[in-house]
Amino acid sequence: MNKKKLVFSGVQPTGNLHLGNYLGALRNFVSLQKEMECIYCVVDLHAITTFQDPSQLTNNVLETVASFLATGLNPEKSIIFNQSSVSAHTELAWILNCVSRIGWLNRMTQFKDKAGGEKEKASVGLYIYPNLMAADILLYKATHVPVGADQKQHLELSRDIAQKFNKDFKCKDFFPLPEPLIPKNVSRIMSLRDGTKKMSKSEESDYSRINLKDSADEISKKIKKAKSDSDTIPDNFKKLEDKPEALNLITIYSEVSKKDINKVMIEMSGKEYSFLKTKLAEILISEITPVGKEIRKLLEDKTHLRRILKKGKEKASIIAEENLKNIREKVGLL
Repeated sequence: MNKKKLVFSGVQPTGNLHLGNYLGALRNFVSLQKEMECIYCVVDLHAITTFQDPSQLTNNVLETVASFLATGLNPEKSIIFNQSSVSAHTELAWILNCVSRIGWLNRMTQFKDKAGGEKEKASVGLYIYPNLMAADILLYKATHVPVGADQKQHLELSRDIAQKFNKDFKCKDFFPLPEPLIPKNVSRIMSLRDGTKKMSKSEESDYSRINLKDSADEISKKIKKAKSDSDTIPDNFKKLEDKPEALNLITIYSEVSKKDINKVMIEMSGKEYSFLKTKLAEILISEITPVGKEIRKLLEDKTHLRRILKKGKEKASIIAEENLKNIREKVGLL
């Protein structure tokens, strides 16, 4: 059994990464690389479960790599590569398709959410992509996976698949059961226009999110126009439970400033939301604009970004091919 701690996580290259990605994933990735061995993958095969413009997809992959580097990921410490460059991912995904059960996939709520009432028109890839996600994780025998609440169900599926593989092929502990790494105190970052919806790249209005490449002026405008509340700020965040937009602004301020939300409530109690917005804009500009500047700088040298992906692919392939060789032997494939 693999005793060492190994982290695997992937990010879809679907356009500008935003504040939710930064607080919910990227900032945590940087912390984890200081503690464990880490593999960070740009999951371009997951992206094509819905149609992507080919030239835009290529650009999005490189921009995601630039975002990784701009937020502090070090390619000398962490393996950074794009999923499609290591063919072992798709080969293991097929093997795991034959281990996973239809009933398990039918319980995946994200497919239901994304397909909506158009389930018959959704791609097969969208339906079975949790199996590919399991292959991504198990290919490297990852022991830990940083996940948000919306991905926890997929990680549980990965554990189920690992257990069934180990049992079916009589190889106890061959695949470790990956543990979720859920960042402490990191709350979901919601839309600036609708506090009941997660901040998303797919939402039509750009005023719903803070993009990592936004200028200071854009950040200031978006926070100023963000929905809040006409009352003054209460002294307890529980009093904001029926005011999701106001709660979201408090949450973002707490996360970016790294202050406990209860302390933030005391600090802001009795003040107008305009005061909070001014303070929030200031700390967001301080935190985010240097990242955006670095992303733009890195995107000026796409050859450098491609080199990083190539080196990452070479490192990932060594691990992947060795593990896949053993997997083939377990299954009986020549």
